[in-house]
Amino acid sequence: MPPVNRIADYAEDMKAWRRWMHQHPELQFECHETAAFVVARLKEFGITEIHEGIAQSGVVAIIEGQGDGPTIGLRADMDALPMQEATGLDYASTVEGKMHACGHDGHTTMLLGAARYLAETRNFKGRVALIFQPAEEGGGGAGVMVEEGIMERFDISEVYALHNNPGVPFGEFVTTPGPIMAAVDTFHIHIDGVGGHGAYPHETKDPVVATLGICNAIQTIVSRNHKSLDDLVVSVTQIHTGSADNVIPDTAYINGTVRTFDPTVQDMVERRLTEIVAGQAASYGVAARLTYERGYPATVNDARKTAFAADVARQIAGDTAVNDEGGREMGAEDFSYMLEKRSGAYLFLGQGTDAGLHNPNYNFNDEVAPIGASFFAKLVETAQPL
Repeated sequence: MPPVNRIADYAEDMKAWRRWMHQHPELQFECHETAAFVVARLKEFGITEIHEGIAQSGVVAIIEGQGDGPTIGLRADMDALPMQEATGLDYASTVEGKMHACGHDGHTTMLLGAARYLAETRNFKGRVALIFQPAEEGGGGAGVMVEEGIMERFDISEVYALHNNPGVPFGEFVTTPGPIMAAVDTFHIHIDGVGGHGAYPHETKDPVVATLGICNAIQTIVSRNHKSLDDLVVSVTQIHTGSADNVIPDTAYINGTVRTFDPTVQDMVERRLTEIVAGQAASYGVAARLTYERGYPATVNDARKTAFAADVARQIAGDTAVNDEGGREMGAEDFSYMLEKRSGAYLFLGQGTDAGLHNPNYNFNDEVAPIGASFFAKLVETAQPL
């Protein structure tokens, strides 16, 4: 079946909501204006149980169904990215240096559309917890909401989320049982040498040469220290040092990211980085210190809940437009914290546009919003039928 007819009727309203949020992007935990907009819409829908200020600007709203039953959680992220929009759209960001370049404005819109329908019809048992989350793009807002007790406080038994994907054809769903997105760690390496004149390198302890040695050695972690069938990415993403062509600097800095699915692989990478930094520093006669920060854990779908969510998606998109063995991605997602606490599933929804996520020309496809909202609504009605 296509999107729910009643939700399709909301299409123009949903477009207006999404474009307002697109014009007013907010970062990390400072999603106060977005949260206020969300709360205003929820009140318009007749939803009376609304809890604000969770994880600073997060919102959880409860819709009561007809009769006793469990509480199903539906999550949307609200925050934008610190980047300048280049779309030139008439509803482009009005805030310098901030942009909804990952479609969180669209995710929030889809959950609002589902909320309006569920509040109107209440064609389900139990309750729905609508989770509007800040700080997905750094800050781990999902983890903070979990730490503040939303699963226990609202008796949430399972939880689901959608993310748009410009790389997937319009209206198609992709998911996979088990790990779907990677854990993300960050490493920082600070190197202290002795600088001097570029013409007299023998009088220095050159941190530039040590930096090159460390970066080259880091590449052996993937090629020589892990099983080739295990997914692993170790990327050096920043090197900062030096100020002039005839000056050997005192210091250098290396930064990078690690993506894994298996905690034992994660442990191995941290151990090898520690050994490489210490060994290379000793060989070049410099001092070096490693800071290794563990970030979002891997996003792991429950196999049974994933199969259920895929069946619901087929009700909306048709059998041929749902891939429930889509494999895993090396990107990361803080919905992982919610899936650590409760079983559930994370799915991608294709929007069939050109510019990718985190691109200054990205724009959420408003035509996909009723599809996502219909998925959320049907998920509840199917999971908790009258």
